[in-house]
Amino acid sequence: MHGEVQSPRYPQPYSPNLQEQWDLSVPEGYQIRLTFTHLDIEASEDCHFDSLTVFYDGKVLGKFCGHENSAVGHHPGHQPMLSPGNRLTLVFLSDDSNPERHQNVGFSAQYQAIDIDECSAAEPADGSGPLCSQICLNTLGSYLCSCHHGYEMRSDQRSCMLSCNGGIFDEPEGHLFSPGYPSPQPDAVSCQFTIAVELGFLITLNFSDNFHIESIDTEQGPSCLHHWLQVTISEGEPVKLCGRRSLGLIETNSNIVRLDYHTDEDGLSRGWSLDYSTHRVKCPSPGNVAKGRVTPIFTQYLYRDHISVRCDQGYKLMMDGSEVESFSAMCHSNGQWHLPLPECHIIDCGEPEPLLNGGVTFLSGFMNQHLSVVQYHCNDPFYSLLGGVTATFTCEADRRWRSNNEIVIHPTCIPVCGQPTEQLANFQRIFGGSDAPDNSIPWQVLLTVNGARGGGMVIADRWIMTAAHVLNQKGQTVKNTSIEIFMGSNDLNAMMSSPMFSTSVHIHPGYNNPNNIDYNNDIALIKLRDQLTFNSSIMPICMPAEDATYITGMTGMVSGYGHIKTEDVRMLTNNLKYVEVPVVDEVVCRTSIDKVKRIRNNVPDLTNNMFCAGVPEGGKDSCQGDSGGPFALWDSKRFWAGGIVSWGIDCGRKGTYGVYTKVTNYMGWINKTMQEN
Repeated sequence: MHGEVQSPRYPQPYSPNLQEQWDLSVPEGYQIRLTFTHLDIEASEDCHFDSLTVFYDGKVLGKFCGHENSAVGHHPGHQPMLSPGNRLTLVFLSDDSNPERHQNVGFSAQYQAIDIDECSAAEPADGSGPLCSQICLNTLGSYLCSCHHGYEMRSDQRSCMLSCNGGIFDEPEGHLFSPGYPSPQPDAVSCQFTIAVELGFLITLNFSDNFHIESIDTEQGPSCLHHWLQVTISEGEPVKLCGRRSLGLIETNSNIVRLDYHTDEDGLSRGWSLDYSTHRVKCPSPGNVAKGRVTPIFTQYLYRDHISVRCDQGYKLMMDGSEVESFSAMCHSNGQWHLPLPECHIIDCGEPEPLLNGGVTFLSGFMNQHLSVVQYHCNDPFYSLLGGVTATFTCEADRRWRSNNEIVIHPTCIPVCGQPTEQLANFQRIFGGSDAPDNSIPWQVLLTVNGARGGGMVIADRWIMTAAHVLNQKGQTVKNTSIEIFMGSNDLNAMMSSPMFSTSVHIHPGYNNPNNIDYNNDIALIKLRDQLTFNSSIMPICMPAEDATYITGMTGMVSGYGHIKTEDVRMLTNNLKYVEVPVVDEVVCRTSIDKVKRIRNNVPDLTNNMFCAGVPEGGKDSCQGDSGGPFALWDSKRFWAGGIVSWGIDCGRKGTYGVYTKVTNYMGWINKTMQEN
């Protein structure tokens, strides 16, 4: 692409009788630019003796000798030489008579390849025409020919001819025109253009006002016999168009349009041009949903638009009979929504949670539906709502029954205690006393432990309270399997067929009575295997209030299935007995016990965990078989467990009293045992 040429021995003087030749060439499409940096050759007229000659294809471009300031010769100067083509030949000659042979140094020249701009060259004089018939594009070392729109290159890669390979136009908008438009074409034309855009878009054609396709006028209008533009929309029937009147705007309602343009060699048609555009397919209005809302709201809905449906508060989305979490639909390319609208159905909260030992009543609403209101109630008079408030619940939008009272989150029925459905008119003594009426002492429990009788009282739906010595034999706690529990009737024979059983026994840890003379901490709890449902015949006795006190003379009721005395004969009773006995002053009771101790051994001590009850004349008392039974006190509203039948000196003996475990002293242990078990 570039280089340097120098005479032999340069920059030393050259020798005589020289003949040197250099052939230079660069790639096709380039010229050679030759620039002399120095020339000093013997000067002579017409460079007759020594010379440097430059040839192009045998034609002399220049013959040089002399130096820059010589009077004779021909010096090239500093202007470069440009070869017509991509070759140059340099020939250097010297003769044998050079008077200045020791002074002339010859020449030095630089050459470089220069791109030929073929497109700017003059048209050849041989009449072969321009290099390119339409568009010439100069490139390095060569050139390219191109054609205007509507034409295509011939095989000679120089000339253009009309082209009808319009191809497929798939852009959302574009511009089309007939070959050579708006000039008439002398050649026959048969062209096809296809506009095919994405499904869901419709094509609109907008023809320019300059519309001219040769036609023959008839009474029915222009006839397109030889020239026409045929428009075919999708699979519809093609329509031929011609004449001078522009078609203007055409809504095709299709995503595919084919244009076939035909002319023959006779006649002249200037042709046509059009702009096409597209718009999205329109879907029908989705409509409304009862108890719901369709969003967004548009004046029209187009392809790819989305809608969603939300139900009003308290309603749920349903499709094909099933609930759906959400709903959205899209306008499809066929102009239809891809899913039908759902329905909004009122929600329901399901059946209200059942209430143990209670029930639920509908106050308003239907089928557990939204905003239905229910009220819970307990099985009166045996249970009452915790807190004593009204428990109404409403079906909310989150499908939960929610309380209308901040206090009642979950209704709970708690047992009613100490309020038997049958009230005792008066109290009778057990020892030789009268039978208790049915349902008058519903907390009474009969225990049999390895065949021996004892008493107890219901204090909760899984718990019985009794005396520790009933469940402790020979210093050992009895097994669960040795205990049978009866309740629900005042007739022992009626209860024997349906015993209940314990799952655990809990004797107070402070109870220690191996010799039956130490009844301190004589209290125990039995946990039932099965939960109780309270009614008229089975009801818990209330536990003492925090401020409960034992006042001398206050009357309590003792009950049980122990020994009774009939005509001076003791015998076990099969019917529940009860007696009214007052609380005895502690000093009086302790004095009576000390009196007996003087004449009898093995008499237990009276402790602060005990109290006494009875009458000094005797005859009213608990007896063997009543141990563990209740000493019930009345507080004007209900009975509460004041004591547990523990021990005594004989039964109903004059001057002695029954001794009872003081329940108020053990509330902490009772509550802790029940909570932990």
